[in-house]
Amino acid sequence: MLARRALRCAARRGGQRPPVRGLRVSPRARSAMPSWVIDRYGRNEVLRFTRDMVFPAIQYPNEVIVKVHAASLNPIDLSMRSGYGATALNMKRDPLKIKSLDTEFPLTLGRDVSGVIMECGLSVSYFKPGDEVWGAIPPWKQGTLSEFVVASANEVSFKPKCLSHVEAASLPYVGLTAWSAINNVGGLNQSNCSGKRVLILGASGGVGTFAVQLVKAWGAHVTAVCSHDASTLMKKLGADDVIDYKSGNLEQQLKTLPSFDFILDNVGGSTEKWALDLLKKWSGATYVTLVTPFLINMDKLGVADGMLRTGVTIGSKTMKHLLKGVHYRWAFFMPSGPSLDEIAQLVDSGKARVLSCAIKSISKHGEKAKTLVLHAEQSLKRS
Repeated sequence: MLARRALRCAARRGGQRPPVRGLRVSPRARSAMPSWVIDRYGRNEVLRFTRDMVFPAIQYPNEVIVKVHAASLNPIDLSMRSGYGATALNMKRDPLKIKSLDTEFPLTLGRDVSGVIMECGLSVSYFKPGDEVWGAIPPWKQGTLSEFVVASANEVSFKPKCLSHVEAASLPYVGLTAWSAINNVGGLNQSNCSGKRVLILGASGGVGTFAVQLVKAWGAHVTAVCSHDASTLMKKLGADDVIDYKSGNLEQQLKTLPSFDFILDNVGGSTEKWALDLLKKWSGATYVTLVTPFLINMDKLGVADGMLRTGVTIGSKTMKHLLKGVHYRWAFFMPSGPSLDEIAQLVDSGKARVLSCAIKSISKHGEKAKTLVLHAEQSLKRS
């Protein structure tokens, strides 16, 4: 995939791969920038707008600095604001505990970004200053609700030509989460997905809507589970069967359909108790859930005990279902520029489309942005 990415980037620049570039320094030296940050975990009132956030610096040769043209909010941002995953994320930020405690503050939220590259590290050869890119920043890094953000060059990709920055910034995080579950963990791809029966539980959310489009673009037969008011949307996205989970016993409705080759579960909870029975036994059929106790275990039990509990849980469930002839997997968001290259191709070819818009230049809205964040929180809770 990296090799294909290099060829595409070379073709984009006239067929010749550009030489390794040195550091590009922006015209005017900067030491601070506007950002939305939190200084402690809590509810919406902990959000603080500042114009004195430290300007990001390139620390590794494969990093780039992106000027943020648009950013967006995801449920993970609301959860992180309340402290969800803090134990695991702090371990990732400072695994050797070199720094003092509470090194995450002030913390900038926001994972999605669409913008323009301003500076490139010494080993960055795919991009140059001025390139329009999009990406999803890992949750252990400073986020995108800011004027500038630093990212690894492997975490960003050329923005789809057909999208504005505001449109583009609404897709990377949910798109990569779906891609991780379906492709990296589930093993489905363009060459082996055709004709497979795929069930998407929670199909009307951000991850679900992209997942429906992705497997449909790869030729799968898609069954989408959602509420009745989203059924029209699911049909427009290509779902072959749409099941309203409010119209009766969902388990019984799904059992009337032929067995599935792949299930993506965005809901969790009680669905895991019966969903695996819908898979074709002894055929390589796979169930992948995005609702896992990994971060919760570490928050409650600490790093060592949390990882032990998580390992025992996933190991026992995997073995239990393997003995029944199906595969059980957990999936997580994974940052990936090469995967975004593939997603951008789907978008530009019309096989996937954006269903929502991001917040444009949130760092320039001042105190008005807090209202935008609050409204976004309410909208995300309703979805």
